[in-house]
Amino acid sequence: MAKTDYIMQGGAGFSDQLNTTKNAIAGYAATLGLTPAQVAAQAADAAYYAHVLENETVLKNAARQAVAWADIVRDGGASPPTGAPVAPVLPAAVPPVAPGVEGRFRALVRQIKASTAYNDSIGKALGIEGSEQSAMDETTITPVLTLVSSGSQVQVVWGWQGFGNKLDMIEIHVDRGTGYTLLTFDTTPGYTDTTPLPTTPAKWTYKAIYRKGDAQIGQWSTEVSIIVVG
Repeated sequence: MAKTDYIMQGGAGFSDQLNTTKNAIAGYAATLGLTPAQVAAQAADAAYYAHVLENETVLKNAARQAVAWADIVRDGGASPPTGAPVAPVLPAAVPPVAPGVEGRFRALVRQIKASTAYNDSIGKALGIEGSEQSAMDETTITPVLTLVSSGSQVQVVWGWQGFGNKLDMIEIHVDRGTGYTLLTFDTTPGYTDTTPLPTTPAKWTYKAIYRKGDAQIGQWSTEVSIIVVG
């Protein structure tokens, strides 16, 4: 039976996967023909990606607090001036790595799986085996969307759920407060909404449905929303 893509979706899931591999790979390095440099490089990628996600979380929380405080300062509220947000403290720095962590990880996994000593048991220990893929139900297949604020843009994170060979594209709609309109037809997982952000906080809501050929297929995704401001 075919398997789904082994790469975990979402930043936290992928970070956990990198750490699973990091914690187990040394024990299999000799068996799989990996060099100490390759093991060290994968560990560095895992550590830095986790660090970047930690920074992202801290800064997002600080931004939310800043927006809320700005509203209180402008409109009034019960909080005294001493309740103003404090400057965020970022996690201790770790050695940076070059961009492209997922690409390097996929290349390493290809080498690992090409080894004659590789088997599914090793793959499960390293966290690089996809789950068994069931047949796609064309009446119920539903996209899963995640929104990430990145600078002055919104990243609409989506994937094929292991059925990329049976689907052609995804159709994404957005509601910026005046009702849903078509945003894009996308054929590559992950879409960047480059629409300029509003100058005052606003809620943008997204939904999507897969397409096969010229027709929609399956069900609309759950609606997901994000508060944006330029």
